Amino acid sequence: MNMLLAVGRNIKFLRESRGLTQEILAEQAGLHRSYIGHVERGEGNLTLSNLCRIAGALHIHPGVLMFGDSFTWNEPPANL
Repeated sequence: MNMLLAVGRNIKFLRESRGLTQEILAEQAGLHRSYIGHVERGEGNLTLSNLCRIAGALHIHPGVLMFGDSFTWNEPPANL
């Protein structure tokens, strides 16, 4: 599957599971509603910055949007 489409589907699933409209997610992420629809359909390329903004609005780590359930986040050791 195309990576952009997979990310878009993950965003849509998480947005809907939280009961958010595209408009509310866009507002919370500081983006335009039509852009969220564009991303959810896997159209065009989204920037890392916008991926992080969307993840922040969904209160998740950005990696979850790319890798779904297969992603786990381990904090780096404090001495690094």
